[in-house]
Amino acid sequence: MHIVVLAGGVGGARFLRGLLAAAPDAEVTAVVNTGDDVTLHGLRICPDLDTVMYTLGDGIDEDRGWGRRGESWTVKDELAAYGAEPTWFGLGDRDIATHLVRTRMLDAGYPLSDVTAALAQRWQPGVRLLPMSDQRVETHVVVDDPETGRPRAIHFQEWWIRHRAALAASSFVQVGVDDARPGPGVVEALRTADAVVFAPSNPVVSIGTVLGVPGIRDAVRAATGRVVGISPIVDGAALRGMADRCLPVVGVEVSAEGVGRHYGARSAGGLLDAWLVHTGDQATVPGVDVRAVPLLMSSPEATQALAQAALDAAGAGPR
Repeated sequence: MHIVVLAGGVGGARFLRGLLAAAPDAEVTAVVNTGDDVTLHGLRICPDLDTVMYTLGDGIDEDRGWGRRGESWTVKDELAAYGAEPTWFGLGDRDIATHLVRTRMLDAGYPLSDVTAALAQRWQPGVRLLPMSDQRVETHVVVDDPETGRPRAIHFQEWWIRHRAALAASSFVQVGVDDARPGPGVVEALRTADAVVFAPSNPVVSIGTVLGVPGIRDAVRAATGRVVGISPIVDGAALRGMADRCLPVVGVEVSAEGVGRHYGARSAGGLLDAWLVHTGDQATVPGVDVRAVPLLMSSPEATQALAQAALDAAGAGPR
């Protein structure tokens, strides 16, 4: 059984860990958002790829959900002492090693997919880890400048981390996405998968960015297996992160139903065959098999049960 998961960072990584527990014999491919990627202090940083890699490789800081366990911050403090901007993005000492190796390989001409595979050799995540594209794509947010009042675009990381999404956004722009191509193996994996799952990641800047790469949306629609989505919205609020600040910007209601309708039914030109919402949430998505199951990944057992519910909705394998 081959399962392909479209994923962002923390939510996607935790779901993948539950999926490996629920289907230990399955072949799993993770197609991961790279729109959050950014270059800081001369280093290329891929937050979502690293979060998935560290989580599945047992190196993640479980309390924060990102970064390395047992991290220290000497380099960050020294950079701040020099007044080196930006100071709002924290690079941990252990984490810097990953970014150094990645940047060196990219500068030597290796594509991101090859670099990711090389990094994964150390961590052995148990899935085939694929960046959505080898081409550079970065999500920017158009906001009103607090000082001038005029619209300006800032990198998503600055909006998310520095400003905690407090600056009202008027649009999201995925710079470079129109010229990007799916990463090697992405389209083939999607078309031949026994199941495709949208992890409970941000529908706008994570899953939405992956689907924005030309060719990926069509490959999902052409998938042999069923396509199952998991709502990142529970009782009108984001499970994690700031999807509730992103969805209204693209005109989507902050609800399980709103996101399900945003993806739409594959039978009507959309993407989904089944949509998982949290127990107690109400959602009607025409043409989509909507199932209410516990979505909170509050323990390894709960996360495994959610993954099994996704497999059940996909009709992909026995318990």
